[in-house]
Amino acid sequence: MTQDGTTDSGQQPPGRAGDGQHEPSPALLRAVRDYLDHLTVERGLSTNTLSSYRRDLDRYLETLAADGVDDLAAVASVDVSGHVARLRAGDDRHPPLSAASAARAASAIRGLHRFAVREGLVVDDASRDVRPPAPPRRLPRALDVTEVTRLLELAGPVEASGPELPLPLRDRALLEFLYGTGARISEAVGAAIDDLDLTDGTALLHGKGGRSRAVPIGGHAVAALQAYLVRARPVLAAAGRGTPAVFLNARGGVLSRQSAWTILRRAAVRAELPVDGPRAVSPHTLRHSYATHLLDGGADVRVVQELLGHASVTTTQVYTLVTVDRLREVYVTAHPRALDRAG
Repeated sequence: MTQDGTTDSGQQPPGRAGDGQHEPSPALLRAVRDYLDHLTVERGLSTNTLSSYRRDLDRYLETLAADGVDDLAAVASVDVSGHVARLRAGDDRHPPLSAASAARAASAIRGLHRFAVREGLVVDDASRDVRPPAPPRRLPRALDVTEVTRLLELAGPVEASGPELPLPLRDRALLEFLYGTGARISEAVGAAIDDLDLTDGTALLHGKGGRSRAVPIGGHAVAALQAYLVRARPVLAAAGRGTPAVFLNARGGVLSRQSAWTILRRAAVRAELPVDGPRAVSPHTLRHSYATHLLDGGADVRVVQELLGHASVTTTQVYTLVTVDRLREVYVTAHPRALDRAG
């Protein structure tokens, strides 16, 4: 360490506020340094994460110094919330941070204060009641009916037969099952033969928290499952040691979630649907599409909640936002006064 406060390599030590107009006190710098050391040694955080935390805490210390706060014990809740608000608003030296970046900074700050309490540096956690900014709600990606149909049909045949068809028949049955029941991918690969009643057209899905629910299976999914169970699954099962799982891999074992994702991605490529980027098709896309299409068709949100296995209707209501967006698109393109306003 040189006299100007830098290390021998010329870099500033962890926790230093940098080129700000206000220098943090030695007590604040020491607290941040000890916290970062703790994250490095005890928590084993990655270099990138530590660098992000260091930048976030540098800026926090600079704010405290500018406000005349020279010790964590003197920090009040309003100091923490005020700093987070400044992050979102930006200032002459910093652009506004996104909700996600500000939330990361708030996490670093709250971690620092919790660490200070545990180490006996302070009595109260000034950040305890400060909540990080909520990221903007991202609406689920839903395919339209035409896209779903193309995806399913290109996953594999239903009626053809031959020695090369066990896997295509399985792939088609899996995707039909996901879309026909709204199952989570974990519920689909975890389904057992005894969970299916194809005569009655129902399936028992075992969801989160040990909760199970019976859901109807659509006619197309029933047909695909029958074709798979009769002509493909016995061939796959012969290569394994016996398992009650519905969906098997080529070795006769239980199909994994990763393999199910690969099956969907392969079908999406054939159907010319996006597999990368923000609108990429994923196993959850079929669940989103299932819910959205039910609501588009007039299903009550409470019924959709039960079918999806959501503990709270609030979780299901995000799909109603998708439906409203679609209704708005129809309105803008069909209503004469909306056309006048848009054009």
